[in-house]
Amino acid sequence: MAVVGGGHAGCEAALAAARMGARVLLVTGARETIAQMSCNPAIGGLAKGHLVREIDALGGEMARVTDRTAIQFRMLNTSKGPAVWAPRAQCDRKAYREAMLAVVENQPGLDLFGEMATALLVEGKKIRGVRCASGTTWRADAVVLATGTFLNGLIHVGERSWPAGRLDEAPSLGLSENLQQLGFRLGRLKTGTPPRLDGKTIAWDACELQPGDDPPGFFGRIKPPERLPQVPCHITWTNERTDEIIRANLDRSPLYAGRITGVGPRYCPSIEDKVVRFPHRKQHQLFLEPEGLDTDEIYANGIPTSLPEDVQLDLVHSIRGLEHAEFTRYGYAIEYDFVPPEQVWRSLESKLVENLFLAGQINGTSGYEEAAAQGLMAGANAVLKLRGEAPVVLGRDEAYIGVLIDDLCTKEIREPYRMFTSRAEYRLLLRADNAEARLMPLGHRLGLVSDEDFAACQRREACIAAEVERLGTVRANGEALAHLLRRPGTTYEGLRRAYPELVTAYGPEVERRIELEIKYEGYLSKQRRQVARLEGTEERRIPGDVDFKAIRGLRNEAAEKLTALRPETFGQASRIAGINPADLAVLAVALHRRG
Repeated sequence: MAVVGGGHAGCEAALAAARMGARVLLVTGARETIAQMSCNPAIGGLAKGHLVREIDALGGEMARVTDRTAIQFRMLNTSKGPAVWAPRAQCDRKAYREAMLAVVENQPGLDLFGEMATALLVEGKKIRGVRCASGTTWRADAVVLATGTFLNGLIHVGERSWPAGRLDEAPSLGLSENLQQLGFRLGRLKTGTPPRLDGKTIAWDACELQPGDDPPGFFGRIKPPERLPQVPCHITWTNERTDEIIRANLDRSPLYAGRITGVGPRYCPSIEDKVVRFPHRKQHQLFLEPEGLDTDEIYANGIPTSLPEDVQLDLVHSIRGLEHAEFTRYGYAIEYDFVPPEQVWRSLESKLVENLFLAGQINGTSGYEEAAAQGLMAGANAVLKLRGEAPVVLGRDEAYIGVLIDDLCTKEIREPYRMFTSRAEYRLLLRADNAEARLMPLGHRLGLVSDEDFAACQRREACIAAEVERLGTVRANGEALAHLLRRPGTTYEGLRRAYPELVTAYGPEVERRIELEIKYEGYLSKQRRQVARLEGTEERRIPGDVDFKAIRGLRNEAAEKLTALRPETFGQASRIAGINPADLAVLAVALHRRG
């Protein structure tokens, strides 16, 4: 099989497929840019950290490479409930890319070919391979398309625009037209990056220090033998002068001058958008994040922009601590083609071409983590399809990955999709800390998790379950230890110190799991009951050959939406915008009559 694109989706797809025994060719524009962090060199964050832990539990690579190359670890949202705690790591950009490239190059069964793919080879609605720019043809029984922002990529800086997939990299030309010829409908999206600054020219004393966690909270189940030196980030803010500079130059912004037609991410807007959309805000936070240990380059997180270079200079120099900052790279916006993902099944196989799988930004998502999660699932499902086995489809109650893919297949993607904890209705069940318990059995069954790692996971989960049960029966001063642990402010560690003869030390990770399972037992039970009640309806299948427009009593709007999105289950159908309970009732009756 072949994987087109060597970004985060492509790497995970190729590695998963090769580890499952397939012979894989990874076709990418340049070997040296594999796993390039085009934007912020950071992994994780709100909801994204959950995805990375799930990727690791399933046998993916992102967490391991992150742990080896991170220069700052932080757990976000700790002031809130455990369902939304989110691990995040600032990485060394160069080290991350080199580490992932080494993994890919040393993976048995995986070969690299450094050239841009320009067309898919299709025979009778079934994928047969790919053709590259030089005319080289590679035959493949399955293909994972993971092209990132390269499909007809177009960069904007002020009044200037030029074709590119990333800064200084050529776009993918021809593949969009090829997809349209095959019947795919394409859309246009936009994303942007902030300027990079020379850290030697920043007045750090004027900025707020933001240190990392000590000890660090690693992502992966396998801890690295050693970690890189840890460094701090810093915080500063824009001000009213910054706003004035931006407003005075909106006519020079390609976003407001009408030169950008693609839709940008609503939840990660450019600084121009922030100033226009939130006029009451007097300042906007800016995170100054190091790009690596062997460079002084700083990522100015919080001010993505495509304004002209002279305006970028003025707005940055209006910010406290950056008055004399020198640029190493200007910010830019990039537009690119994508395939609206209602054209793929939940397995990520396309509905139009058999054995063609799509993963990453080509499906309308934003972020390394969302891309990597899709890549892993697409690679695994491609191998399962070639074996004649059923695909792996994770439920919304099983993983954030399940929420991500279900949303893509049932919701109309009008802007780059970003994962949030609020999108997961069962988020207390889907905590970052219990990803191994939820998903490692599946990773082991797929052959992506070793027997040794799976056995260790089973021992750990048995230990947690036994201790939770034991604390419910063992008493101290006439009260069960579990009841004491439920008291506000009481921790497992505190309980162990108070009753060392009754409470065993297991280490911080296991103890935290035990503590959360007991403290939130009522809420967890409630969510499990909700899942059980909806299980029958959620997974009730809708045959793929149903003619929705022929169902009497079904509204025209509903029939059109169902025909366009082709939901696989009633659960999916219920989440389609414009489908109401009455539509579902009519559909249920029609399918019952059909038998």
